[in-house]
Amino acid sequence: MKIIHINSYYSNSFFYKNLFDYQIKKGLDIEVFVPVALNFDKKNIEYGKYTTISRNHNKYDRFIFHLKHYKIYKDILRKYNIKNYSLIHAHSLFSNGYIALRLKKKYGIPYIVAVRNTDVNIFFNKMIYLRRLGLKILNEAEHIVFLSKSYKDHVLDRFIPINQKEKIKNRISIIPNGIDNFWFDNIGMPKQKPKTPTIRLLQIGDINKNKNIETTVKAVDLLIERGYKIRLDVVGKVKDQKIFNNIKTVNYINYLGYKSKEDLIKIYRENDIFILPSINETFGLVYAEAMSQGLPVIYTRGQGFDGQFKSGEVGFSVNCFNPQDIAMKVLEILKSYKSFNQNCLIRCSKFNWMIITEDYVKIYKSIFIK
Repeated sequence: MKIIHINSYYSNSFFYKNLFDYQIKKGLDIEVFVPVALNFDKKNIEYGKYTTISRNHNKYDRFIFHLKHYKIYKDILRKYNIKNYSLIHAHSLFSNGYIALRLKKKYGIPYIVAVRNTDVNIFFNKMIYLRRLGLKILNEAEHIVFLSKSYKDHVLDRFIPINQKEKIKNRISIIPNGIDNFWFDNIGMPKQKPKTPTIRLLQIGDINKNKNIETTVKAVDLLIERGYKIRLDVVGKVKDQKIFNNIKTVNYINYLGYKSKEDLIKIYRENDIFILPSINETFGLVYAEAMSQGLPVIYTRGQGFDGQFKSGEVGFSVNCFNPQDIAMKVLEILKSYKSFNQNCLIRCSKFNWMIITEDYVKIYKSIFIK
């Protein structure tokens, strides 16, 4: 089985290398095609010998979907002898799936396709003129992968016609992203209910509107009004200076800047609960990382991490715009902290790339034994 991965996100989402490396270890014959803009700076990153970083479109082409992807399509035909491949794995529905669809039409090669945050919240939600294309890509796919049940339900309920739902639903799997082996090699230790009088909360993510730290701050204010002592550690790059200016003088916030994973280990372990009420989230690897260190997690209802577990199992889903909801979920976690902590340490194995790779291999094989 010779597989070509089309992954326009790999250039900036390096965690995919775990999947590709495990597939090599499993004996799969893979190539990875990564289309990028002409001005892309590759930097000093080892993407793997199986990877081709291909500069093939202007940065302004992204404003004209069909122009950009026509250039990408012509480029992949120049770079590869597509007839040599038995399967295409497209890592997004619209951008990568469109290329897979055209290749299937030309060569008859089957493909599987993943549905990401951008596919749901940008293409399906906002680019109405492309919805028909999205449906065609889904209908022509041999298999469809969603990162979470919440996104699967959202797409099926809002964008799939009734007469097509059953056909599409029968070809869907839910497979999350994984976290680096570093986190499993440094798994956290069991913790009891916080013994200090201060509840230590943690948020990791860029300081911007989407990561929604201002709502977290409002939730903490509600807890303080009820008599709780709180420290909120904040880790991430400042992407919105106005938001940062609004929070940097809050006396209970400890802003730590951007940190490496080696530094994050200590930060996770010093805290009690992880909160990230993102407005939009494809998946959110930081939730899984936090779980690996025993931190119960608070995540946004209806977004990427929601549906990975039952609410109340490793934490809670919340209305990301409701600070009262967030504050109450913090208190719910504290009531049964030991149980949440243990569940997180056990359930985080779901995000092991070795297990995830096995799931993909089963899908690949199933396509050829129908």
